[in-house]
Amino acid sequence: MSADAWDRDLVPDQAGRTVKPDPTCPVEVALAAIAGRWTTLLLRDLMAGPRSFGEIRAALPTLSDKVLVDRLRDLQSRGLVDRRVHTGFPTRTTYALTPAGVQLRPLLIQLYETGRSLMAASESDGR
Repeated sequence: MSADAWDRDLVPDQAGRTVKPDPTCPVEVALAAIAGRWTTLLLRDLMAGPRSFGEIRAALPTLSDKVLVDRLRDLQSRGLVDRRVHTGFPTRTTYALTPAGVQLRPLLIQLYETGRSLMAASESDGR
C-alpha cells in the first residue's frame, strides 16, 4: 500500500500501518482493553466511582463471582482498575478505575452510539 493510500484519520502514524493484527497497534490495544464478556458493563459501572465487590455484584446480579473476579484481575493487570483494601473492621475492598481506565469512557460512549445507529439502520432495512 502506498503512503498516499492511508486514511490519515484512521492511521495517523506509523503504529497503525500494519498489514496483520499486531498487539502494539493502538486500535488492537483499545479493543483488548474492553474485550471479554461483561467487561464493558463492569467498566460502565466503575465509571460512576469506586465500588465494593458486593456493590458490583448487586449491579450485575447474573454475573458469577468467578467471572467477576477474573474480569477484575484482568483489568487490574492491564492497569485499568485499582484494587484498594481499607483497614478496619470489617476490612473493605474497593475497585476503582485508574486514569487509564477513565480514558475508555469516550470509547464506550461512541460504541454505544454506533451500536444504536446500526440497530436503527437494520430495523429500517426490515432485518
